[in-house]
Amino acid sequence: MKPKLNICLLISFIIGLVYTIYIVVYFTNTNASATSGGQALGYGLATAIVMPHMVCTIIAVIFNGLGVFLRKPAFALVGAILYAVAMVLFPMYFFFVLAEMILSFVGYSQLKKQLA
Repeated sequence: MKPKLNICLLISFIIGLVYTIYIVVYFTNTNASATSGGQALGYGLATAIVMPHMVCTIIAVIFNGLGVFLRKPAFALVGAILYAVAMVLFPMYFFFVLAEMILSFVGYSQLKKQLA
């Protein structure tokens, strides 16, 4: 009998997926709306500064999803750690990934106990 999906990990995955879609769409639209060379340069710099945070968050969402749907605690732990790394990479956006990180760590511990 397979265990049920972990609710904390599922909520973390959904919030992370929504945030990932939001940030990618936001920066894509911002870069596309540049009307002058100066704006394009500014938008490009902003995107370059936020890019490590974005990439780390996207990878965290992937691992979080693997942890949820494959019921593997190691994937959930990697996702939680990557959310923490994303917070460090761009501290101004820490509040966007704080809930996902906490839920992922809690879900990891629950999943580990459930499978033991």
